[in-house]
Amino acid sequence: MLRELSIRNFAIIDDLNIGFSEGLTILSGETGAGKSIIINAVNLLLGSRATSRMVRTGADSAELSAAFDVASGGGIAQKMESQGFDPSEGLIIRRVISRNDRHKVYINGRPATMQQLSDMTENLAGISGQHAHQGLLKEDQHLLILDQFGGLLKHREAIYRNYHKILPLMKTLEEWKRKKGRQQDHLELLAFQKKEIEDACLIPDEDRQLEQERKKLKNSEVLYQSVFQVVEMLQDGQGSVHEILAGAGKVLDQVGTIDPYLQEKSGKVKEFLYGLEDVTTELRKYADTIQTDTGRLEQVEDRLDFIVRLKRKYGGSLQAVFAHLETVEKELNDVGNLDEKIAEAETELSRLHQDTIGLARELSEKRKQAAGTLAAKVVQELSDLKMPQTDFHILLEPTSPASETSIYLSDNGCLLMETGLDNARFLLSPNIGEVVKPLADIASGGELSRVVLALKTILAKTDAVETVVFDEVDAGIGGSVAEVVGRKLVSLAKTHQVICITHLPQIAKFGNHHYKIEKAVSNGRTQTGVTPLAPHERVDEIARMLGGEKITRVTRDHAAEMLQQSESN
Repeated sequence: MLRELSIRNFAIIDDLNIGFSEGLTILSGETGAGKSIIINAVNLLLGSRATSRMVRTGADSAELSAAFDVASGGGIAQKMESQGFDPSEGLIIRRVISRNDRHKVYINGRPATMQQLSDMTENLAGISGQHAHQGLLKEDQHLLILDQFGGLLKHREAIYRNYHKILPLMKTLEEWKRKKGRQQDHLELLAFQKKEIEDACLIPDEDRQLEQERKKLKNSEVLYQSVFQVVEMLQDGQGSVHEILAGAGKVLDQVGTIDPYLQEKSGKVKEFLYGLEDVTTELRKYADTIQTDTGRLEQVEDRLDFIVRLKRKYGGSLQAVFAHLETVEKELNDVGNLDEKIAEAETELSRLHQDTIGLARELSEKRKQAAGTLAAKVVQELSDLKMPQTDFHILLEPTSPASETSIYLSDNGCLLMETGLDNARFLLSPNIGEVVKPLADIASGGELSRVVLALKTILAKTDAVETVVFDEVDAGIGGSVAEVVGRKLVSLAKTHQVICITHLPQIAKFGNHHYKIEKAVSNGRTQTGVTPLAPHERVDEIARMLGGEKITRVTRDHAAEMLQQSESN
């Protein structure tokens, strides 16, 4: 239940606080006084979109807040507990609307997102204003109203979830089928590339190794002569390093008998000799490996040219060639599995389609039952609202699929939609003998207001909304009809908190609480204020609503009589 509403720097409202109680609360005032602004503020606190234009001229931001009492164990309490809030503290929603469009939302003092706000307030309050009258003329709303009445929203959501699984899977299946349609040419290309790379029998770093071999082959004569020359200098030639070291070793051996230190150095020289012999041995072996075969050089250069072409074709390096081969093999494998994937997708789509059609058919049956019940209740409510001869029907009919519609989005000539198989249309005949027609075709403003009130009254009894707000409920009605509407609001207020903005005294007189909304100019600025009316002040306000600004004794007496009559009923 809405306990308190605070509005600051919003439109023409400077600073406003309104406390609300149980029962029927009436808000009245002159046209343009700001009643619709208050409704807009409540809508924003329930999750409507905000714009910087809503901020009062001269202010940087507007601030709205509402405090709600939360029934323990209810849906709102469970949502609060799931998000770490204590329902016993109530629900406090605050929105800050900034001129720079950087708006903020707070739930019980904690920053929140718009999605969190919408989820939290989904069943917090129901507002029936001008948008509800216009919305009732839009037939896409009729199915939603029927599903709300029948408690079918969860069933409808299950279809919605399945439907939005079918759509992306259909898209994937179409892509795979297109891929399969062009796969023959693509397969041939992939197979050619795979064979070309595999037939090359490439070895990692082969290009680097061949480059080195080609360099040796081109310079084989120089290498051989240089190595042979070094071997001569080190060991084989006259006056070689080996000969010199051997001689030095003998001298040191001779004098080593005199000084052991020199004997030690003789051993070091012998180590050098051994090492020198190892080097010359390795150089001789290396010389044996040097090839001067021009045929081999041609082979190496041909191989290198071939590898360069492959590298240029498949990425610029051997590593890129190997990576391309891996990609080709994977794609060939994927293409090879394409038929299997298509079959799996078609099987899954068939399963989803059958499940969804089953749910949709079941929902259609439940809708037929709910439609009959709702229509009967609307007829009864409209009869209570002085429309006793009204005939009200809910027409459920499918949509025929277009010729190109997928089999997965149809059922026996009916289009499967995210809401099921049905469209709903509310049909009305206010007078005996007239055929029922769509509401937009025949409903007058007064008739439409009463249809809205009837539906709101019925839905309020079947959903979890505790607070119902009516704006423009008196559009196009007056006199005895207004009296009946007032009594209907009183009846609804026995089980719900009802807040009603009205211009009609026949409705206002039934209020348990009455606020007057008025506009005034202070310091050169227009401001909207809200005043709770005491019993004697209500007499003046009802008199104003009866006769305008000029209140006579007669209108005041009439107003007092109306209030007295409403209290006695």
